[in-house]
Parts: sequence; C-alpha cells; structure tokens
Amino acid sequence: MQVVSNPNRPTAAGKRRTGTFVKVMRNDWQLYALMFLPLVYFLLFKYVPMAGVIVAFKEYNIFKGIWASEWIGLAAFEEVFRSDRFWIALRNTFMLNFLDLVVGFPVPIILALLLNEIRIKWFKRTAQTMLYLPHFISWVVISGMAIQLLATNAGSVNVFLNKLGFESIPFLSDPTHWVFTYLGAGIWREAGWGMILYLAALTAINKDLYEAADVDGASRLRKTWHITLPGIRPTIIILLILNVGYVATIGFERPYLMGNPGVREVSEVLSTYVYTVGIESGRFTIATAIGLFQSVVGMVFLLTADFISRKVNNQGIW
Repeated sequence: MQVVSNPNRPTAAGKRRTGTFVKVMRNDWQLYALMFLPLVYFLLFKYVPMAGVIVAFKEYNIFKGIWASEWIGLAAFEEVFRSDRFWIALRNTFMLNFLDLVVGFPVPIILALLLNEIRIKWFKRTAQTMLYLPHFISWVVISGMAIQLLATNAGSVNVFLNKLGFESIPFLSDPTHWVFTYLGAGIWREAGWGMILYLAALTAINKDLYEAADVDGASRLRKTWHITLPGIRPTIIILLILNVGYVATIGFERPYLMGNPGVREVSEVLSTYVYTVGIESGRFTIATAIGLFQSVVGMVFLLTADFISRKVNNQGIW
C-alpha cells in the first residue's frame, strides 16, 4: 500500500522553525516592542517616500497630483545635464566633500588618540565635553558667529588685525579663503562628535596588550601604532566607507548660510541649486531628478568603496 504525503502538512523542520520563532518572541518581546517605533519611522519617512522619485519622470502638476501628471521620460535629466550651472554645483559638491573627507576625517581620530593618553580624569572629561558641544550648535548660529568674527570690514578678527597694522583677510568674500573658512567651521563643529565613536572603540581594546607592551619596553608611540590604531581600524574603515558614500550628497544649511553672492562660484552646491532652481521656481521635477541623481551616484561610491575595502583589507560594511 503506497502512502501519499500531504503537501500542505507542515514538516518537522517547519515546526521547529515556527516553535523557535514563537519562543524567541515570547522571551524577547520587549526588545521587539522597542524596535516597533523605529521600524515604523523608517517605513513611513524613508521607504514610502521612495515612490515620489517617479516625479523625476513626469511633468509634475501640483493640482493633478503625482499619478495623474504627464510622463516626460528622461527630459528632466536632459535639461539638468545641459545646464552649466548644474555642473558647477556638482563640481563644488565633490570639491567641498572631498576636502572635508581628506582634511576633516583624520581630525576625530587624532583627538581620540590624544584624549586616550590623558591620565587626569577631570581634565579628560572637561576636554571631551568642550570638544563635542559645538555639534549641538545650529548652522544658523555658527554662520552668524562667523560673520561677526570674520567679516572683512567689521569682523572682530580683522578689526584686531587692522589695529596691529595688518591688512584685512577676506575670510568670507574671497573664494579661496571662503573654502578654508568653510572647512574650518565644519571641523570645529563635527570633529568632537566623531571623536566619541573612536573613544568608544578604544574602550574595547584588550588592556593586557598594553601591559605586555610595557613589559617589552614599548614607548607610547609604539603602543599607539601597533595596538591602538589596529584596534580601531574596523571602526575607521566603516566610517570611511560611509563618508565616501556621501561625497555626492551635501547638507543645505552650511553652504547656504555661509555662502554669499561674492563666492557663489565655490559655494553653490547641489542642495542650494535644487533649492533655487527646483523649489523657489516651483520646478519639482527638476529638484527630484537631481535628488535621484545624487542618490544613485552616492550608492555607486558606497558600493565601490566597500568593494575596494574588501579587496584590500578584507573588511566592509556588510
């Protein structure tokens, strides 16, 4: 007599998986409950808005809505790529982000290494607090401070230099000086905040390695080079890959508030270009097309940096 198995009957492996899932949910339901709100946030504000990229391929009409607007294909991208102003904004975006990466990325690492060597606890805590506090100051306040301090004619710094007999430095009115001012303001605001991540990574290094190095007579510099830096290398690589992925994306507040018509040739970036051309003019199709272009380029940079890192160091972000 031949026994015919029922395909709808759950298998033993399926029962085990179901039982394991129920057991895990029963034991750790508090953790999954805590994850519920973040998941809802990302779903509503990160994934659902992705449907809006279809605006880049339509002649968007605010009265017709997204789905009823007429299709125009790649016409918006063709218009964007024909604009000289777009290529200038793209060049400035890459330039400022690349300089931020080259100049600003090592600063938090250096600060973390320096603070790690401080043995006076109260001084270490005070210095750490002073370094990361600027992160909580908005760019509106920072730009106002920059104007008050660095303005060519009435800024406090130039007034002081003039009293000493020196000429004024055009920090905010000369393109070259503006770029250095832009980089300095960014490093001052964000270096201390990035330093916290490396300080957290330093706490995970085995202290026995330092004790063994002391027995061998290693200097502080040797211990930093052979123990500390290799210990935080995974953190450095992951943050570097993530920063490379943002090379094509730049914030709006910093270049917009610190820029002015005199330095527009270096201060206009894609975010400010989208605001002036896409939002102020009501051309939402152009704004969406540029945003989609930035996202695609950023993804390419991110995947490329991760691929190179895996080939060179056998480490990546996933």
